[in-house]
Amino acid sequence: MANHQKPRLFLVLGDQLHPDPHPLLAQATANDFVLMAEVPEESTHVWSHKARSALFFAAMRHFAAHQASMGQAIDYWRIGTHDCLSLAEAVCRFVAQHPEISALCLLEPGAVRVLEAMQACARQLGIPLAVSPDPHFLCALDDFNQWAAASDKAGRDSLRMEFFYRWMRKRTGVLMQDAQPVGGQWNFDAENRNGFGAAGPPPVPTPRRFLPDALTQEACADVSRYLPDHPGSLASFGWPVTPREALDALDDFIMHRLPEFGRWQDAMWQGEAFLWHSLISAALNLKLLDPRVVISRAEAALASGKAPLAAVEGFIRQILGWREFVRGVYWRYASQWPSTSFLDAQRALPDWYWTGKTQAACLKEAISQTLTHGYAHHIQRLMVTGNFALLAGLDPRQVADWYLAVYVDAVDWVEEPNTLGMALFALGPRMTSKPYIASGAYIKRMSNACKHCVYKPEIRTGPKACPYTTLYWDFLMQHASWLRQNPRMAMAYKNLDRMPEAEQTAISEWATIRLQTLESL
Repeated sequence: MANHQKPRLFLVLGDQLHPDPHPLLAQATANDFVLMAEVPEESTHVWSHKARSALFFAAMRHFAAHQASMGQAIDYWRIGTHDCLSLAEAVCRFVAQHPEISALCLLEPGAVRVLEAMQACARQLGIPLAVSPDPHFLCALDDFNQWAAASDKAGRDSLRMEFFYRWMRKRTGVLMQDAQPVGGQWNFDAENRNGFGAAGPPPVPTPRRFLPDALTQEACADVSRYLPDHPGSLASFGWPVTPREALDALDDFIMHRLPEFGRWQDAMWQGEAFLWHSLISAALNLKLLDPRVVISRAEAALASGKAPLAAVEGFIRQILGWREFVRGVYWRYASQWPSTSFLDAQRALPDWYWTGKTQAACLKEAISQTLTHGYAHHIQRLMVTGNFALLAGLDPRQVADWYLAVYVDAVDWVEEPNTLGMALFALGPRMTSKPYIASGAYIKRMSNACKHCVYKPEIRTGPKACPYTTLYWDFLMQHASWLRQNPRMAMAYKNLDRMPEAEQTAISEWATIRLQTLESL
């Protein structure tokens, strides 16, 4: 590539740590500058878990060190070595130091907030902003919008992941044979919803964890020094921070946990934080792993007979289907995320979401585990913390900010649709066909938490009543005017209609008391 007469500034963001060849740096010439910056705002716009910030810093530092070893010069600004609070400040400061810079270049950010900040920064500096598509994803945003427009011919503004997933399978040929899905069906959900029962899980393979090297230890130390009051712990930090480690984590999952992943993917058990889950979402979201590699290795496990179709399909659906779908949904509704609340939920987030200090055993386990590891699996997020937030009418913005803050794999394009669109139904039926609500009976079926809980899932009112059970029935009553019309809720309302009116009244009264005393749950 010919050298530009005037240098440009290439900004590499903390969730754009692609393996070589890096799609942004491949565009740079010897005349250009490359900047990476650790800034407080990326950890403070939500009150980020220490492990989340440490993961970003460690992965960024390893990326910069690798690029330096390959001859790519990077101006790397560590937290604490400069006084810029935001990426925009860092870019403006850098351009002020190098006024010959003629343009700002970056890959598509994963957050509207960052994109708008860079657009404003470029305007302030009077230089053009060049934003390149991110080839990490299997579905370009233009392609997603074309699919969305074609799938919404009736003008209902409603998108469904299942149809997108089938479209992606046909488009990519993944798990396809002669234009038909391998195995004769598109998904194997019916085989992937098992609980452990009273006996508990079989022996759980220990997942691969990564001992922090010197560079990661420095990142953890800087988080402890500069973000000391942030939630969570760094004591168990063991996440992959390089592409090599990410591949090792993937291979460990494929070999030891993928075969049983499908069967147990929705199950929970006290004291078992990881079970058969892949633990690669953070590596994927930082772009340390290419989703094409992930999918091909899962397909290879199926072809070699090392993993059954139900497990492989269930796993690939999360990568090829849900992950690509939520990114498209995020950008399609980008302007609506800050204030969306279909149910007009306004109740404040209880303090115990930040401490885990609640008597509800399932909530205590999920939140305490999150504070320890920066991780909880998808059912804990959807059907424990998310389900409770939906039933209790917690403010969607506060809940979404909590999710973005406490998980190591959290970036805006993932968390906003998953939290607001799916868990909290704050988009209404535009993303999911019904609210994901369940009573304490679901928690009891899918975990052993109720055995150790002061609340009982079969009790609907009174001090021992499971809050999920009370609030589930109250939710059905409160939203009957529109929710009763949903065919997927027909059975729930049949059960409600069988309930004596006096019991319904008692549930509503107890729900009011419970909602007034959430802090003491």
